[in-house]
Amino acid sequence: MLLDVWRNVRLALVAFVLFGIVYSLVVLGIGQIAFPYQAQGSLVRRGGVVIGSQLIGQNVTSLDLFHGRPSATTNPVTGKPEPYAANNSGGSNLGPTNAALVQDVRQNIAAIRPMTGGARIPANLVESSGSGLDPEITLQAALVQVPEIARRTGIPAHRLDALVMKEAEAPILGMYGPWRVNVLQLNLALKGLEKSR
Repeated sequence: MLLDVWRNVRLALVAFVLFGIVYSLVVLGIGQIAFPYQAQGSLVRRGGVVIGSQLIGQNVTSLDLFHGRPSATTNPVTGKPEPYAANNSGGSNLGPTNAALVQDVRQNIAAIRPMTGGARIPANLVESSGSGLDPEITLQAALVQVPEIARRTGIPAHRLDALVMKEAEAPILGMYGPWRVNVLQLNLALKGLEKSR
């Protein structure tokens, strides 16, 4: 009986070392060698300073920039909203008839309306994603913001349309999902366009 217990303890220790430590280090090493940019979080740097990640949306407040999807992430301790907090990833899990969700969507519509100039607002500009961190919006959601950004920045709308199309990514394998745009990359390209003028 005691021998069986010791054998089980040794087996558990060996499994822990192999699968908990060795396996994790091997996968980490392969990721660092084969995909170093992705393994480090797809961080975007400008002048040696991290300004964001291609994988996590950002809270854009300037009306001179493209806006992304709203975030539903909240602090798990206080319950207060913490937009785009990667350590609190998750949607609100509120159903379509939930009064809190309806109120949130109405607030999001009011917040994004100045960016759309009265045009029809795409759903992904007022509804958060399942993770609450989505860094991309649909091509339509980007294009609907062009007239207002053109008015505010003085950049002609046709140049902004061309910029959006240049940054647009096709559906995965040509069939999964819509045409989409990474908002951080689009805003960096917009800032570059402003500097070149």
